[in-house]
This record gives sequence, structure tokens and C-alpha cells, in this order.
Amino acid sequence: MKRTFEDLVALMHRLRAPGGCPWDREQTIATLKPFVIEEAYEVVDAIDQNNLDALREELGDFLLQAVFLSEVASESGAFDIYDTITAIHDKLVRRHPHVFGDVKADTADAVLGNWEKLKGRERKEGGDDKGVLSGVPKSLPALLKASRLTEKASRVGFDWRRTEDIFEKLTEEHKELAQAVAAGDEEEIEKEVGDLLFTVVNVARRLKVNPEEALQRTNRKFQNRFEYIERSIAAAGAELSDQSLEVLDALWNEAKAGGL
Repeated sequence: MKRTFEDLVALMHRLRAPGGCPWDREQTIATLKPFVIEEAYEVVDAIDQNNLDALREELGDFLLQAVFLSEVASESGAFDIYDTITAIHDKLVRRHPHVFGDVKADTADAVLGNWEKLKGRERKEGGDDKGVLSGVPKSLPALLKASRLTEKASRVGFDWRRTEDIFEKLTEEHKELAQAVAAGDEEEIEKEVGDLLFTVVNVARRLKVNPEEALQRTNRKFQNRFEYIERSIAAAGAELSDQSLEVLDALWNEAKAGGL
């Protein structure tokens, strides 16, 4: 028998009630933060693995976090899960005037541009005019945050005119990093590494590549090839730390040639 959303809400209420689960009853909005992040990453892992059975389970865990947090908030009278649902429902209708109103938006880019304009208008009307970038969470991982910051800025026209311009900026940042390294200025080196990474993120955004996914793909490739090196050396009865760089490079190239 399939359960309903109301079943989940009622179950969470029972777990938090007197006589419910001691662990669940101890949780606060603050203590649940790590679980929200963890469950989000597990959803992404299931997607990357193209494992729909795992995705079904992980989406349930992810949904639980919204229900859990809303249940905790409801106990102080702040809001409940249905207030949360109402807020996102109303926001989606409000931010889709090309569907529910008479605004025209024929492309995804037009939709995103209009979305940012609506967000800006809502901030002003609510007396919270903090700017275009204020909605980017401070706790985002740096790579994702860089992507979101520049994406939002680009929607209001702050962007390079040509992709070639970003490549020129990339070359400029590389030269500045080399100069900092040559000068032995550690603070400047850190700054220039950051500038270089930030520019690479902009290259990815401009080419419509998700930088997080691209880097994760390269991470997996590196791990697979390095593990091939480890297995090869272990099979020969040798120690990894005893091998020369030439031997390691040769095994790396074997892994690469083998499709890893």
C-alpha cells in the first residue's frame, strides 16, 4: 500500500510527540543542518549512478528533512509544512507569469532573466533590497557558489560579451599567478589561485558546463587511474612508495589507454 504525504507528516508528528523517539525529540533546527546537506548529496550520488531505486529512497530521506524541520518549527508556532508548501506554490505561480499571466518568455534564458527581475521587485516591495547576489547561500561550497554568483550577475547583464574574452582573462590570471609564484608572495599566490579558479568557473558557465559535475567527473577519472596503479604494483608484490615517478607515469598511461 502506498503511503500519502499526510501519512509522513502524521508519522513525524508522532515521533516528536511525548512518548515518541528520544533522538527525534532532541533535534532542533540547528542540529538538523548537517542532515539536510548529507541527504542532498546522497540524492546527487543516486542521480550520478543512474540508480532509480536508490534515487527513490534518497528522495524520501530528502523529503523527510523538509517535513522534520517544518514539524520542529510548528512546535513554536512559527510555521508548519503546509505553510512551507503554500509559500513555494505561491512563489512558483508568481515567478511564472509567462505561464499563469500575460508575460511572454519563449526561451529558458528569457525565463531566467524575468525570474531575476521578479525577485528584485519582490525584495524591494518587501523592504529587503539587498541586491541581486543576496540570495546565494553563504554556506555553498566555493565552486558552486562561484558559479551561482556569476550566473546571477550575468542575468542582469554583467557578463563578458564573448567567450574569447574569458579565455583572455584566463591567460591573464595564469600570468599573474606565475608572477606571484616567482615573487614567493604566499598571500598573493593564494589570491591569484582564487582568481584563476573563479575564471575557470566562468569559462564553464559560459560553455554551459556544470563545473561541479565536470570536476567530479575528473575526480572519478583520477581515482580510477590511481587505483589501477595501486593494483598493478600490489600484483607485482611491490610497494607503491618505492616506485619512481617514471614507473607511476607509465602505469597511469596504461590505465588511460585502457579507457579508465
